[in-house]
Amino acid sequence: MPYRIVFTDIDGTLLNVNRELSDFTIREILRIKSQIPVVLISSRMPSGMLHLQKQLGIENQPLICYNGGLVLHNNNILHSTTIPIEDVHSITQQATSINLHLSLYHANEWYVPNNDFWAQREAANTKVTPVVQDLRTTVDTWKREHKGAHKIMCMGDEESVDTMFEYLQQNFENQLHLYRSKTTYIEIASKSISKKTAIQNILSSHYKIDISDALAFGDNYNDIEMIEAVGTGVAVANAKKETLQAAQHITLPAKEDGVAQFIKDHILL
Repeated sequence: MPYRIVFTDIDGTLLNVNRELSDFTIREILRIKSQIPVVLISSRMPSGMLHLQKQLGIENQPLICYNGGLVLHNNNILHSTTIPIEDVHSITQQATSINLHLSLYHANEWYVPNNDFWAQREAANTKVTPVVQDLRTTVDTWKREHKGAHKIMCMGDEESVDTMFEYLQQNFENQLHLYRSKTTYIEIASKSISKKTAIQNILSSHYKIDISDALAFGDNYNDIEMIEAVGTGVAVANAKKETLQAAQHITLPAKEDGVAQFIKDHILL
């Protein structure tokens, strides 16, 4: 099948066991990038993706951040959807009341109330350092600046996260995506966006490519819509059961360079 564009998730999909790009992955993407655009699509913030984009030599392509909440190209914003500041305020109050870690994200801003275990772990994973600031200060500043959150991340012990998830379902189920990637994590974003909607928008406005000509790689629940929507959806072997079921193809696990191996086997230029 003649693929005209490639979209790939990052964590659990593109990176190896050391959360880095392997030489094989870099080599394969460098091989195809001049003829087939390769676009990174992730729940990460921009600064957690730019160094990977540079390593792959695809800085000239758009960057789909926050699961589609923010789309950038050459530092220009192509699309931005945030959680309203009033909802951010309510969520921060609830998290504080149950002593749950909360990270607030807007574009390249990442604020945490404390440099605790959860903040340090996420910083190590993404190679981005957060700003330590009281949540109320962050919310008040964003309110004055007419900003919302591109993403909110809740992290903590399973019991506290269960409590928070129940609160969010009861109060925000119609407005927000509540994505529980692990029992100790909740990622929160506007319900009006997804990786699928971001791909549809960018294909029609930026590339003029039909979605049936797109190839996409993923591993987690937030990749299912994307994998089902594109012409060829591929799951790495370590993907969630539901993601594996949604995929047309299954490649090797991320730690065995599944994305690179699929590209090598199926994109012959």
